[in-house]
Amino acid sequence: MNLLSAENISKSYSEKLLLQNISFGIDAGDKIGIIGINGTGKTTLLKIVAGVEEADEGRLIKGNGVRIEYLPQDIAFEPEATVLEQIFHGESPLMSLIRAYAEAIQNPDTPDEKMVRLTQDMDAMNAWNVESEAKAILTKLGITNFTAKVGSLSGGQKKRIALAAALINPSDLLILDEPTNHLDHDIIDWLEDYLNKRKGALLMITHDRYFLDRVVNQIIELDRGNLYPYRGNYDSFLEKKLEREEIAAANERKRQGLFRKELAWIRRGARARTTKQKARIERFEALKESGVDLSESKLELSLAGSRLGKKVVELEHVNKAFGEKKVIDDFSYILLRKDRVGILGPNGTGKTTLINILAGKMKPDSGKVEMGDTVKIGLFSQETNHMDDDTRVIEYIREGSEYLTTAEGDKITASQMLERFLFPPAMQWAPIGKLSGGEKRRLYLLRVLMEGPNVLLLDEPTNDLDIETLRILEDYLEDFPGAVVAVSHDRYFLDKMAEKIFVFMGSGKVRQYTGNYTDYKTSSIADPEGYAEEQRTRDKGNKQSNLIEKKQPEQVKVKPLKFSFKEQKEFEEIDDVIVDLESKIQEIEERILQAASEYSVLQQLVEEKEALQKQLEQKMDRWMYLNELAEEIEKRKQT
Repeated sequence: MNLLSAENISKSYSEKLLLQNISFGIDAGDKIGIIGINGTGKTTLLKIVAGVEEADEGRLIKGNGVRIEYLPQDIAFEPEATVLEQIFHGESPLMSLIRAYAEAIQNPDTPDEKMVRLTQDMDAMNAWNVESEAKAILTKLGITNFTAKVGSLSGGQKKRIALAAALINPSDLLILDEPTNHLDHDIIDWLEDYLNKRKGALLMITHDRYFLDRVVNQIIELDRGNLYPYRGNYDSFLEKKLEREEIAAANERKRQGLFRKELAWIRRGARARTTKQKARIERFEALKESGVDLSESKLELSLAGSRLGKKVVELEHVNKAFGEKKVIDDFSYILLRKDRVGILGPNGTGKTTLINILAGKMKPDSGKVEMGDTVKIGLFSQETNHMDDDTRVIEYIREGSEYLTTAEGDKITASQMLERFLFPPAMQWAPIGKLSGGEKRRLYLLRVLMEGPNVLLLDEPTNDLDIETLRILEDYLEDFPGAVVAVSHDRYFLDKMAEKIFVFMGSGKVRQYTGNYTDYKTSSIADPEGYAEEQRTRDKGNKQSNLIEKKQPEQVKVKPLKFSFKEQKEFEEIDDVIVDLESKIQEIEERILQAASEYSVLQQLVEEKEALQKQLEQKMDRWMYLNELAEEIEKRKQT
C-alpha cells in the first residue's frame, strides 16, 4: 500500500540547488534511511515530506487518512512544562483526542452519541494506556523524573523527550531526523529493537551505520541534487553503490575515449558534405554533451603531525566532583604515543570531564596530571558556539594556520584544504552563520587538523558528521602518528578506531577493556562485572604472520605489437559499419512513428531496433579497442 509519493520535487536556497527533479514513493512497511554529505538537503527533504516546508517545484501526494509523525532536529519546548506535559503538548491526533475526551467527560451536557464516538476512537488509538506507555518509553530513554521542568534539562534530555513524544503518537509514517544523537549505546540498542518491532513506515536521517544496517530495508542517497535509491540495508548499499559507480566510471571512460577519437577526426578536417560525415559529426556533438560528473565529494586527509616524545599524558589518582556528584574516582592511566582509546558511558557520568582534564582545560580536585613537553593537543569538542557566525569560512581556517604540510611534504593552503573539505571557493567567503549544523562540524574538524596536533581528543565526533566524512576521518585516524582518545556512542566508529575501551560506570568508576566496542560488548555479556585492564591483557603483538616465498616471474619475451590481417581490415571498415547501423536505426524509428496504430508491425519494428542497437553497442566497443590499439602501435613505432 502506497502511503506517499513525491513527484519531480525541486528545492533551492539562494543559488544552492538542493533537490533536482527527484521522485520516490513510500509504502507501508518501508524503513528508509537517507544518507548524503551534510548540506545536500537531507533535512530539507524530510521537512517537505512532513509538510513543514513547500517544494519549489513538483508535488507530494499523500494517501487519505495517512498519519505522519515528525521528529525535527530543532524542537520548540515549553520551559515551564513538566516532562509529561511536554510529551502531551501539541496538536497530534492522539493528543487532540485525549483532550476532547477529557473535556467531554467534564461537561455533563455532552451528548451520548458523542461520548460513544469518542470512546470508540480512544479504543481504536489505544489512548487509555498512553500515559503509562509514555512513562515506559521515557524510562527506556533514560528520563525517570516525569515532573521535572523541561527548562532545567540538558539538550540531550530534551531531545529524548521529543523522541518519546514522536514514538507514542500512532502514525503510519514516522519521520526521524538524527534520532541517535545524544543517545548512549544501550539506549540505541533499545531503539533499534523498538523500531524493528514497530508497525508502519519509517523515514529517517542517521549517520549511525550499525543502526542503518539493523533497522532499514531501503536507503536513499542524496548526491548533488540527485536521488539514488537502494534496496537493502547499509551493507547492501555499499555493494550496490560501488557497482553503480563502477558502471558510471566505465561508461564515462568509454565516452571520453570515443570523444577523444572523434575530436581528432574533426580536427583533421571533416568533409561535412556527405550523409555519412554529417552523421559522424552529429555523433561527436552527442558525445560532447553526454558527459557524467564523476568527481566524488570525498575528503582526502594525509597530513603530517608534529613530533611526539615518549611522554604524552600521565594521570595519577585523579579525582573530580561537581558538588556532591563524583564523576571521576581515583583514576590513573598513562596515555601512550600510539593509543587508540574509545570512551563509553551514560550521559552525565564524566566522559567530557576526562577529555577536558586530558586537554588541560580543567584541573582535577586531587591527583596529578603530567603532560609531555612535545605534546600538541587537538581538541574537537561537542560545542561549536566558539565559532563566530559573522567570521568568514576562510578566515576561521586561517586563524588555525595559513597552510598545512602533507605526509608527502607538500604544502596545501587553507583555501585548498577547504576545497578538499567540500567548501568551494564561492562558499569560502560566506559567513559561518550561513552554514548548516553539519557543515559547521566539518569546518570545525578541519580547523582542529589545520593546527597540526599530535594528540587528538575527540568529544562526540560522530554527532552531525555525515557518513562520508566519518569514513575519511576513520581512515585518517588509522595513519595518525599520535594518540587518539574519543568519546562516542557510535558503535561502528568505535569498532574501527578503538583498541581500548574506557567505560564510565557511574559514581566516578571507570573500567578499562582491551579491544574495540564489539570486544567490550562480548566481554561485558560474558562477565557483567567487567574486568580491570591488568586482568584482561591480551597478546596482540606476538602473532607471527606466515611469509609466503614469492617466486621471481620468468622473463617473458615481448612480441612486436601489430594488427592481424583481419583486425587491419576491420579497422578500415568499422567507421562505415557504425554509420550504416546508425542510419538503419534512424529509419526504423521513423517507421515506428508511422506504424503507431498497428500493434503487430510495431512490435516487430521495436524488436529490430533493439537488435540493431545491441549490434551498434558491440561495434562501438570494438571501434574503441581498435583505435586504442592503433595508437599504441604508432607510439611503439616512434620509440
